[in-house]
Amino acid sequence: MKALDYLLCAGFAVALPIGQLLFKWAALYQAQIAGPMPWKLLKNFPLMGAFGWYGLTALVWFYILTRTPLSTAYAFSILGSALVPLMAWVIFKEPASWKFAVGYGLMLAGFLVILQAKPS
Repeated sequence: MKALDYLLCAGFAVALPIGQLLFKWAALYQAQIAGPMPWKLLKNFPLMGAFGWYGLTALVWFYILTRTPLSTAYAFSILGSALVPLMAWVIFKEPASWKFAVGYGLMLAGFLVILQAKPS
């Protein structure tokens, strides 16, 4: 992989948890909107933003896959998965424990092992 490929994959890994934060924000916003469900969905602008964000990230993902093997690129999703609970703890004050930290530490160790693997 070239440096640009690593940069694109890392950017994608950060983009995914941002999308999750947008969906959480939309869920919280949904509770504040009155009316029937279809109306609430149409008025939920954070939800529309989350859908738009995921649309853009899907295009970036497609571009990444034109340059990088799926097995390598997908490993970067581990980084994004590790960021979601951390961001939820910081932004939404959701509970976290040392067990989360240990589990995600193991995931990150696995990520480093995957990056060292040579394709056969």
